[in-house]
Amino acid sequence: MPTFDPQHHPFSSKRQTVHALNGMVATTQPLAAQAGLDMLKQGGNAIDAAIATAAMLTVVEPTSNGIGGDAFAIVHHQGKLHGLNGSGRSPKSLTIDAVKARGHDTMPKFGVVPVTVPGVPAAWASLAERFGTLPLKTLLAPAIHTAKYGFPVSPTVAHYWHIAARSYQKSVSKDDILPWLETFTNSGKTPAAGSRFLLKDHAKTLEAIAQSNASAFYKGHLAEKITAYFKSQDGFLSADDLATHQSEWVDPIHTVYRGHEVWELPPNTQGAITLQALNILKALSFEKARVEETLHKQIEALKLAFSDGLAYISDPAHMPHRITDLLDDTYAKHRAAQIGAAAMNPSAGRPPKGGTVYLATADQDGNMVSYIQSNYMGFGSGIVIPGTGIAMQNRGHTFSLDKDHVNALAPGKKTYHTIIPGFLTKDGQAIGPFGVMGGFMQPQGHLQVIMNTLDFNLNPQAALDAPRWYWEHNKIVHIEATMPQTIIEGLKRRGHDVKITADVGPFGRGQIIWRDPITHVLSGGTEMRADGSIACF
Repeated sequence: MPTFDPQHHPFSSKRQTVHALNGMVATTQPLAAQAGLDMLKQGGNAIDAAIATAAMLTVVEPTSNGIGGDAFAIVHHQGKLHGLNGSGRSPKSLTIDAVKARGHDTMPKFGVVPVTVPGVPAAWASLAERFGTLPLKTLLAPAIHTAKYGFPVSPTVAHYWHIAARSYQKSVSKDDILPWLETFTNSGKTPAAGSRFLLKDHAKTLEAIAQSNASAFYKGHLAEKITAYFKSQDGFLSADDLATHQSEWVDPIHTVYRGHEVWELPPNTQGAITLQALNILKALSFEKARVEETLHKQIEALKLAFSDGLAYISDPAHMPHRITDLLDDTYAKHRAAQIGAAAMNPSAGRPPKGGTVYLATADQDGNMVSYIQSNYMGFGSGIVIPGTGIAMQNRGHTFSLDKDHVNALAPGKKTYHTIIPGFLTKDGQAIGPFGVMGGFMQPQGHLQVIMNTLDFNLNPQAALDAPRWYWEHNKIVHIEATMPQTIIEGLKRRGHDVKITADVGPFGRGQIIWRDPITHVLSGGTEMRADGSIACF
């Protein structure tokens, strides 16, 4: 387990890490964390807690996720890691030519076109069936009650709710936006922080999912409502697209860094970007005291890994390289040799051939879950299925309309996916789940949190609270306003085009739970950039 001594790092945090023995849930919203804790107290395990928390998050934080989104998980159960890919495929009738025929040169952000099959309901059912101990009806009960009788809107959620409404009213057609307005506003007004909001249609949909073990969403009356709406709007999603969806169990991938195994999920997620960047950094030397130089090398390594990821990651069936090619140590050393003292404009290399919510849970038996779900870009496509409360995702936006691109749109294909759960082990023993949500910020956040932990010995809360950066493109790097000025000036001297950003939103929102393998004490950190909360006992 990492040795925690924040004295080695200039980024101090006054907030304290939370400790517990019997169970812990860390996420972005207090009511969601409490829902997970309730399952643990009822005798459920970490997987039960994760499902209950995830369901509650679709209610109390609809600005970031929903029933109509995708999900991924890394589950540590009885000493073994398991990966769940809960992302959906593009509709079988959705082609590049069909999109271009509607006048689009790139995939649109909103409307019916970028909607892919939602994977969240099936992910809940798959997790419950394989690892859960409580029935889905019990796990979804807190979310159903909260949606039916209302909840007080938390401050961060209220802020992004208002932003989403303005965005949709500008960018989504009046016909498409009407169900969203009827579901998520009161006569066109978004809820203020502290106000009570009800989602009764959402509650009915959750009840149907709970009672049918999610089959109502893919083959029952909910599927009928979804497909009828898309047919009425000349959309692409069909009954067959929904009926053929299945969650996929996958083997997590990892690299060894500073004596620990850092785990991510394989493509179609971008988790390999974090692992490749860590591999590059292993080939470089830096001193703990020289934070500016370390950040420079982090940024440069991430640029190289991201450039490869954007060029090569997609649905595994369409990738020209195996994931082991991207994570090859010799290739990582080759990429590391390209990093100098000054900022670079990155490009993809040639490997050898061969709006999101995150939660972490742990129980007293050593089971742990790293779970993430999202609609993408806040509420998603702007499409809400009338009478259901289901906000549909817009994951298809990441597809390329260039037929030669690895992530080119094709029927029944999984797109490059931004949401990634992370997990840390040492010598095969679980340390715990971690994650940083936020679109293309996520592999960058994973890199920074892991290095804060393993290189700078920061405890979970300090590792999350430390000022962050995110690379945009070329030499542009956004830096949080809380970053020490001396470090900012040093990065500028190295040629980075530094943008100081006061808004914390772009820097992601993370959670961490570490478990001491000797004492079994759980130590958790939660996000100060959101309404983060840890529930434990």
